[in-house]
Amino acid sequence: MNDSDIKDWDIAKKEIADIGNWKGMFEWVEEPHVSPDGEKIAAVVKTGDLEFGVCENGAPWESVFDKVWYLRFSPDGRLTALVSDTGEWTVAVDGQTWESRFEFVWNTKFSRDGSGIAVAAQNGRQYFAAVNDSPWEQTFSDMSNLTLSPDGKSSAASVQTVAFGESDIFKFQEGCYSAALDGKVWDMNFVNVWEMSFSPDHQHLAAEVRLNLYDYTVAVDGIPWEQKFSSVWKPEFSPQDGSVTAPVKIGGGWTLVRNGTPLWNSKFAQLWHHRYSPDGKKIAAIVSPHFGRWTVAIDGNAWTHTFGDLVTDMVFSPDGNRIACVGKDDGKWTVSVDGQPWTGGFDMIWRPVFSPDGRRVAAKAEKNGRYTVVIDGQPLKEEFRAVWDPVFSPDGEKILIRGIEGTGGEKYFRQVLRLSDI
Repeated sequence: MNDSDIKDWDIAKKEIADIGNWKGMFEWVEEPHVSPDGEKIAAVVKTGDLEFGVCENGAPWESVFDKVWYLRFSPDGRLTALVSDTGEWTVAVDGQTWESRFEFVWNTKFSRDGSGIAVAAQNGRQYFAAVNDSPWEQTFSDMSNLTLSPDGKSSAASVQTVAFGESDIFKFQEGCYSAALDGKVWDMNFVNVWEMSFSPDHQHLAAEVRLNLYDYTVAVDGIPWEQKFSSVWKPEFSPQDGSVTAPVKIGGGWTLVRNGTPLWNSKFAQLWHHRYSPDGKKIAAIVSPHFGRWTVAIDGNAWTHTFGDLVTDMVFSPDGNRIACVGKDDGKWTVSVDGQPWTGGFDMIWRPVFSPDGRRVAAKAEKNGRYTVVIDGQPLKEEFRAVWDPVFSPDGEKILIRGIEGTGGEKYFRQVLRLSDI
């Protein structure tokens, strides 16, 4: 759900539910989940002997199941769960189950707007994907790396195409894996196929592949690049021209290539998790300038400040002019914005969020067992028993806080604050 889809931006603190009361209603209550707009809170609950359900804003779903797990809100605010109904698994959306039934399902994926819901599924020791209750017609003896296109209309995965025994290493080296797009397999097999990406128009698929025991490259629509590398990470498509970029290892160092040809002049001890700015004009990546230190590089130029433990959750601002990431050094977590880390460390901090105009940055954080929201490096005065990622209003003047109160009971609130008042 985009911030523009949230309807209620009135400055107010609204109690949604007292989840402390749920513990008297059910035998047990699992970890709660909150909708993107903050209007709903839900949890898996045990309703009776060997019966489980979902409680949403204090009201249980009408249906009960043998098991319920992986409760998640979709980007459009629908509540989904993987459920076992009389021994058969399926997907439940707002309490209504898919018609399809499976021996097992896992790894729920959502399209960007939430209209597409995909899962990995198993029947008869065969694996496949199902999207919006439509399973692939083709099944496979192994499947991994399920990927859903941004519009939710296509799905892909790494699949095993040739059967071989556990000790048949020579057959394995001939290539027994490929990629399947909507269940249809590429013509070429590989030793391994890993992470993959869809093009912005959803018409093309690129994947990192292993050609033999020693050579790696990228395959686009089943056709591998001519260039071979010592290793490769997940490819991405350019939003501008549809070219494919990927981090690769060449001559003992890592760099970024485009369509197989070096794009960046600089090399690093490691380079991965690259992403494009929203307009496609810039590329950033998490890099290791030298062994044991981590930072971010933009168009090949690394930030001066580095972290010793890790860097993760790198994001561009909506206008593409700023970058933030999570960094960890000496066991303490913080956010770094444009290469400048926030002062003061936290026990944990989550993916940073930019305001629509890119001027403000906020993140959920934990310290001493309590949670809060940090805005531009300054924690809110209020602490919470639990809190979710903050959301900025479309005009960037307000921020939505979704949290369970930190003192006394367990009331869940959604609160809109004016940034100028903080």
